[in-house]
Amino acid sequence: MIKRFFRRLLASLVTLLGTAFITFFLLNAVPGDVARVIAGAKASPAVIQEIHAKYHLDDPLGRRFLLYLNQLVHGDLGYSYVTGQSVAEAISARLPTTLALSGLAVVIWVALAVPLGALTARFRDSWFDRSTLVLATLTLSLPAFWLARMMQYVLAYHLGWFPIGFFRRAGDLVLPAASLAILFVGYYARLIHTNMVEVLDSPYIRAARAKGASETRVLFKHALRNALIPVITILGMDVAGLLGGVLFIENVFALPGIGTLAVQSVFNLDPPVIMGSVLFSATLVVGANWLVDLLYGVIDPRIRSAG
Repeated sequence: MIKRFFRRLLASLVTLLGTAFITFFLLNAVPGDVARVIAGAKASPAVIQEIHAKYHLDDPLGRRFLLYLNQLVHGDLGYSYVTGQSVAEAISARLPTTLALSGLAVVIWVALAVPLGALTARFRDSWFDRSTLVLATLTLSLPAFWLARMMQYVLAYHLGWFPIGFFRRAGDLVLPAASLAILFVGYYARLIHTNMVEVLDSPYIRAARAKGASETRVLFKHALRNALIPVITILGMDVAGLLGGVLFIENVFALPGIGTLAVQSVFNLDPPVIMGSVLFSATLVVGANWLVDLLYGVIDPRIRSAG
């Protein structure tokens, strides 16, 4: 167990180091002078030179990367070249919005996908199963920005049921969260369906039915619990990705989240904010891997016992 813990810890550190390395060198490969972004187009050569010296922009790339790693080790993500705000503070200020949006979207799509997946497995090859498959394929094919715009136009602008944009209270997130959830419901319903079909053919399911267990108990207690094990892995990765910033949804609805921050930092050519956002997302994905391992043992005690 201890060896496994340290192996996972080492793998996580290597992943984060690789992310920092790739992000840093890709950003520095982009043409353009960051000093001009900081000082403005009309800044004098002396001011530009001063900024170069302050941020070590004239140092060799390897030395700059080592300086950046030293900052990371001390928990410093740097400061925005444009606003001067701490990157960690900027992410922290926008995290609650992204967290609320992602959390509500996950609740909606899981609440819809789990019963849909279980019922289509129970009534496989029926009209209900085929109709759900068609809808799942359709939602998987929809571009996120197009769906968000259509729902915004019809439900917010045309019918007036929801605010068009911005975030003032919790109810304002219902439409953005629903737009995001629709993109995932079909995929997760089919994923659960596939696993449920395999589980429903298992001997222990036949044994449960032979003992007189109701079909609802067989479906949702015995079969669903085991069918969710592979789904948890994908769900953990998707949730971590959402918390890293929902780019299209946040920008369409003008929500002050991490995704909007990342997009603004790209347009502003603000490397510290870009790298901070990417590393934050990578850290969430690594953390999700650890959480998924823990959830395996909760869902299936056999995995905990084997561990």
